[in-house]
Amino acid sequence: MDGRIDEHEIESALLAGNPLGDSHRRPLWVYTPPGYDGGSRRYPVVYLLLGFTGRLEAWRNRGPYREPVPETIDGVFAREEAPPMILVFVDAWTAYGGSQYVDSAGTGRYHSYLCEEVVPWVDAHYRTLAAREHRAIAGKSSGGLGAMITPMLRPDLFGAFATHSGDSLSEAQYLPHFFAAVRDLRAYDGDIFRWWDDFRSRVAFTKQEDLRLLEILGVSACFSPGADGTPELPFDPRTGAIREEVWARWLRWDPVRMVPEHADALRSQRAIWIDAGVRDEWFLDLGATAFREALTGIGVDSTVHFELFDGGHVGVEYRQPLALAWLAERLSP
Repeated sequence: MDGRIDEHEIESALLAGNPLGDSHRRPLWVYTPPGYDGGSRRYPVVYLLLGFTGRLEAWRNRGPYREPVPETIDGVFAREEAPPMILVFVDAWTAYGGSQYVDSAGTGRYHSYLCEEVVPWVDAHYRTLAAREHRAIAGKSSGGLGAMITPMLRPDLFGAFATHSGDSLSEAQYLPHFFAAVRDLRAYDGDIFRWWDDFRSRVAFTKQEDLRLLEILGVSACFSPGADGTPELPFDPRTGAIREEVWARWLRWDPVRMVPEHADALRSQRAIWIDAGVRDEWFLDLGATAFREALTGIGVDSTVHFELFDGGHVGVEYRQPLALAWLAERLSP
């Protein structure tokens, strides 16, 4: 690589004492582009969020015939095909596999951690252009959800975003998996915590139901924790009947439904990239389309790049450097 990745560990006051007992000392990777060292130039920044079950080390994954995202975008900057940027790789792992990048009594204050601790830390330690006009956020799957909702909630911090197969249109994404989960839970007498105990007692992901039940348990911890932080399922685990009050709490985090309430924040964005695969296993191509239509409904059009590509939910890392290069053109002074 012509640029460099610095690996840090930061101590979070906001994550200390979190409900799951996860470490409040968090890894944070910062990529600086070619030419950063020895100069005085300041750079735009993009914060990159992983999907559910993603660990920071996943950014180094090298698939057959494909480069990791940091290497691909480094080559783009080295060849001067896009203005250079600083990239920040954020860890929001929890014992349940992820945080959905929200503050929750079931997992911890991960949205606040990102906005109130990570962003100021990066601005204090690197030569950033420390203004919303030059700061973006991007992610895939659950990371795409975080990339959509964070600029809505904190438009003072983020002025652009990219979402790749981001969680959205909750009824399409989740309801089919709820009904399949009920069938899975028959082997555990309808008790998802019996499955959780079993899951932790063996090699992970050795049963067909593991990923589905982990996602449902983890997202319940994020979106619908009880008063004591215990995850509450949005459906009856024996019949599949929707628990309307709990389900309504999930729907409040659906980016499609959030658009009207946060119209001004979205209209203030300088650039919005939306993509998904036409065969997404969670129907997130429908979510991407619905999110795009919701933006059109509030008058957000000229700042949006929207694309559906051939494929499913995995193997989309080649899309991320395209979006980063596109954002670089729009974030640079």
